Amino acid sequence: MVDTPTDKSPSSTSGSAVPLFLTLHGVPQHNPLEGQPAYCVDPQGAWRPVHGDLLYEIEAECIRLHDGFASALLGGLTSYHALLAVTPPFLYEAGLNSESTLSRGEFEQALVAHREMPRLHELLYLYDCRKLVSGIQECTKEVCFLVGEFYRSLNLDELFFPPLAEPDGVRWITSPFVTRLTATLNVIFIRLHSLLDYTTKLVHEIEHLRSNFSTYPKLSSSSVQFGDRRRTGWGEAPGTLFEPSETIREIELVRNLVIHDGFLDDMPKVYKVVKDGRAVEKFVLMPDRTDGRLDRHKNRALFYSRDDKINLRLPTLISQFQVMQRATLERAVGRLVEIGRDRSKAAG
Repeated sequence: MVDTPTDKSPSSTSGSAVPLFLTLHGVPQHNPLEGQPAYCVDPQGAWRPVHGDLLYEIEAECIRLHDGFASALLGGLTSYHALLAVTPPFLYEAGLNSESTLSRGEFEQALVAHREMPRLHELLYLYDCRKLVSGIQECTKEVCFLVGEFYRSLNLDELFFPPLAEPDGVRWITSPFVTRLTATLNVIFIRLHSLLDYTTKLVHEIEHLRSNFSTYPKLSSSSVQFGDRRRTGWGEAPGTLFEPSETIREIELVRNLVIHDGFLDDMPKVYKVVKDGRAVEKFVLMPDRTDGRLDRHKNRALFYSRDDKINLRLPTLISQFQVMQRATLERAVGRLVEIGRDRSKAAG
């Protein structure tokens, strides 16, 4: 039987208290099974995987991409840093983030006022490219933190209020807590697909990096999405997010379902297994799929014959995605370095 702690608050991890771990089965423990995926709270209150998370490795590749764009477009980081000292903040803030209060009209006037500034158009384009990288960074963090929130809710929330004595067996629960948990799961898949779109834009931009700066150029990837990945020139590059895989097919399927067609269940619910009066498992079911498609008969496409518990598979899906994401970004960094080297040779 699972030992359910009586103190379910994150504060129980502080001081001399025994750390609390969230499990994939939806029942928190003080002593998770060795080698099994689990989540613990970090100093900022976010629930993070105990092992297997590649967030920092992906962040490191994104930092290399930021530098790679600067080097390729401005002839090296030394040239970029020299320009940075005299670059007005509106070039990297206006129209890109909330630090700038300039309107579109004021931004256009500022561009006219600085039209004689050396390499003005290169700098504008550089920060547009860097925004693609920033989008990947922030979206990756969102996915990581949302997964932690999904397991926090599954493990720690009272899914029905007020709590009631429950007979042994399996029951399903729907409530505002379950609605929030299901919405979190939906957004995880939506944001994973966002990362597919963002990464395709990034790769397309690198492979079609602008070189004519007589005017302020538009991003070549403005209208590109994941469905256009073959336009990048990478094809189905092995080991990357562009290689066909069950992980990518599932992300596309679920995202398209919840965006265009409805929900993963007609009434989102969490199943709860009670034994000897205590919860020993909670789970969320996924519908049957074959070859990346929902099993369908005319209008019916939500069959649940396979006992597919997404809470048991989600960390593996995220891990597989991150491995492919890191490989894709590593290759993108390599291409940027290669392009920068070629441009330097051509300029010399």
